[in-house]
Amino acid sequence: MRSRCQKCDACFCPIPLCARMCALLTPAPFDCTETGFPMKVIEGNIAAPEARVAIVVARFNSFINESLVDGAVDVLKRQGQVQDSNLTLVRVPGAVEIPLAIKKLAKSGQYDAIVALGTVIRGGTYHFDLVANENSKGMAQVMMEYEIPVAFGVLTTENIEQAIERAGTKAGNKGAEAALSALEMINVLKQLDV
Repeated sequence: MRSRCQKCDACFCPIPLCARMCALLTPAPFDCTETGFPMKVIEGNIAAPEARVAIVVARFNSFINESLVDGAVDVLKRQGQVQDSNLTLVRVPGAVEIPLAIKKLAKSGQYDAIVALGTVIRGGTYHFDLVANENSKGMAQVMMEYEIPVAFGVLTTENIEQAIERAGTKAGNKGAEAALSALEMINVLKQLDV
């Protein structure tokens, strides 16, 4: 169960990204100085109205990826309050091309975060492993080199049913989740730059 300090609002919770679930899970507040946890806590919120965000999406498996884009854009605009003029959508052929597009966007210095969206479905060959591994490795490299949040919203699934579930049906929308991560990281990095 989640707990918050009534003095410093620090969160002590085993649930990842729990800040979004605060209202549902928060019991009565306590004083963290009484529990031995007096510390500075840095966590980002999701409102970032001035943020400049790029979304890079693969065209391959577009019938799934368009749902991811819809989820990401909805979160960025409604919850993040990002203006249309601060959003850029870049379409690339497939997941392998995503890291290069992300690198060019990061290098430009025009964006506060990048959301990567795509779908890689396991087939009968080793191709899935190559694409999935190189894709995530390339994105992590760009994130570290340019110190810009790159939110990973590329589905890597065993079959098409799993991909559809993660694009807005049974398992939520991973595009929306990636956008939430990007917004939160924008605000975390602002606090770390002080």
